[in-house]
Amino acid sequence: MHANIGALPEDPAPVAKRREWLISIPYLFLRGSTAGAALAMGFVQTFVLARVLSPERFSIFIVIGAIGYSLWVTDLGLAKILFVNLRGPHLAGRRDEHAARQATAVILLYGLLALGASLACFAIALMHPASTVRSAAELSLFMLYVTLNLAWFSLRTISISVDLFIYYERLEFARRAFNISMMLSMLIGIPLLDFLIGSNVLWAALVAAASAKLIQRGALTARPSNFPSDLMSFLRMNKHAIARSSTGALGGMFVASFPYYIVPVWFGLGAAPIIVEVTFRIFRGACVIFAAICDLAVPGQTRAVAAHDSGRLIRTTLLVGGLCCIPAAAASGLLIFAGPDFFKFLLHSAADVPPAMVPVIVVLLAASVLQIVSEALLQYSGFFRSLAYNGAAVAAAMVVMTAIAIVAKFDLVGFLAAYSVVYAAGAICLTAAAVLGPIRAAGAVPADRSPSPDALKTTLAAPPTQPAISGRSDTARRIPQPSQNP
Repeated sequence: MHANIGALPEDPAPVAKRREWLISIPYLFLRGSTAGAALAMGFVQTFVLARVLSPERFSIFIVIGAIGYSLWVTDLGLAKILFVNLRGPHLAGRRDEHAARQATAVILLYGLLALGASLACFAIALMHPASTVRSAAELSLFMLYVTLNLAWFSLRTISISVDLFIYYERLEFARRAFNISMMLSMLIGIPLLDFLIGSNVLWAALVAAASAKLIQRGALTARPSNFPSDLMSFLRMNKHAIARSSTGALGGMFVASFPYYIVPVWFGLGAAPIIVEVTFRIFRGACVIFAAICDLAVPGQTRAVAAHDSGRLIRTTLLVGGLCCIPAAAASGLLIFAGPDFFKFLLHSAADVPPAMVPVIVVLLAASVLQIVSEALLQYSGFFRSLAYNGAAVAAAMVVMTAIAIVAKFDLVGFLAAYSVVYAAGAICLTAAAVLGPIRAAGAVPADRSPSPDALKTTLAAPPTQPAISGRSDTARRIPQPSQNP
């Protein structure tokens, strides 16, 4: 016998839909902590080195740091391509062994580049007549300390692609806390060489821990026996995306670092490079905060692009843009109302920052909100062509601006003011590209599933067949993401 089944009501109440968060709240607090620690570490580094090194040697460390920064920023966009290649299979609930081998090969390449740069720095430093083995070792280890960021931040991108971001951020917070403590200990007598050795040993431990977890998740492989062939396979299969992303990455690297090279040649060592350093320390530190906020939206944005949900994409992007405005406004207020005291505290007697630098930095902060939010959306949705065009155009404009500044005999403040105007114009253009690119594409429902010229739109074209993590049937549609079990 069957139980009696009553008739359904004519107007049934709708099933309550589970509320979806645009970003992961635990990730928000953890990523905010690591970004804040990154900003603090940058200022602590400037604060400490300005006191334990002479101005001339401090300026040399600034140039070495700029060279190292150029190397790890110039990853040619490979990490974003790895994200695209790994994200699609993960959303579809499967593992791509070939993509994992390629990701491992790229990480190994970055590690070898860092080691090579460090050895080259040691050899060049020893060639100077006044150099000693200890001083050359300090510069070499500082170069390694900076350039290992190349592999580490690529591991962050890979961890986001397989929803392992919380475990990574815990490691990142531990690294920042240790390095800040060690830096401050130099003020009470710990040698610079000891700090650099300890920090690089910590690098090795953290990279090993992050890699082991990514191997378990299937994003890396434990046996990189075919490293050269896997690397060449990756470069060959993604040559068009690499050409576009590398153009944008090289343009961004040039824009971010060329003042470090032109200012010492133009204005000499001493105060001028230190003023540039503190200006770009604030500027880049803010960009780190903004990039951290944008990381919160990546899982939701990529799912929205794949699902052609333009409303969710716009809401998520506006949310992170609004969150970026909070630290930008706070930093601008601090500089406007207490700029001279802040600079005096930070630099002590190493250099005097002109008051006219405050509005220049404020313009850079405002423009960087547009730049970072738009750049992150374009990168993670695979619109590398837009990034390439913008990066090349802004780099060319910077060259023209610099030539005009030299001919017109601008002073340092005038040069940096012109730099901020060009940077702001590029940020506005990149914002327009984000609106006309991924946001407009997300609102257009395709008539078929034919391949798209942009990477993410191709890899995410197929709908997910099962959750990325077994046993959680709703994870492919929810944010925050599942199973962060370190």
